[in-house]
Amino acid sequence: MRSLARRSLALYEEAKVHETSLRRIVAAWHPELLDQQGVGPIVAATVLCAWSHSGRFASEAGFAALAGVAPIEASSGMTVRHRPSRSGDRQLNRAFHVVVMTRLRYDERTIAYAKRRSSEGKSDREIKRCLKRYVARSLFRLLESAPIETG
Repeated sequence: MRSLARRSLALYEEAKVHETSLRRIVAAWHPELLDQQGVGPIVAATVLCAWSHSGRFASEAGFAALAGVAPIEASSGMTVRHRPSRSGDRQLNRAFHVVVMTRLRYDERTIAYAKRRSSEGKSDREIKRCLKRYVARSLFRLLESAPIETG
C-alpha cells in the first residue's frame, strides 16, 4: 500500500509539471484562450491541436462538425428536434463537454440559459448540445480573430 501511495503522489506531481508546461505553451500561442471560463491548459491544448491554424476551416460550422457538435436533424412526424453528431474528433468534443459542464456549474448566464431552455421543454441533453455548439462558435471566433503571439 505504501508503494502505491508513493507512486500515486509521484504521478500527481508529474501531472502538475506537465500541466504547467502546457499552460506555458498555450499562453505563448493564444493566451486569450485561458481567459475563457471553463478552459484550462488541457482543454486549451486540445482545442488548439484541433484548430491547428487560421484558415484551416472555412467557417465555424466546419469546426463544430469536426468536434461532432454540429446539429443533425432527428425529427419525426410532428416532433422537430436535433441531435449531436456521433462522429468527429472525440477529444475535442470532450473538451467542449468539460467547458459546458464547468459553465453549467459556475456561470450565472449559462445557468439562466439552461433554466430558460428547460422551461421551454428542452431536455438536458439538447441543452448541452446547444451549449457545446455555442462554445465551439465562440472559441473558433476567438482563435480566428486573435493575433498569434510569437516569442
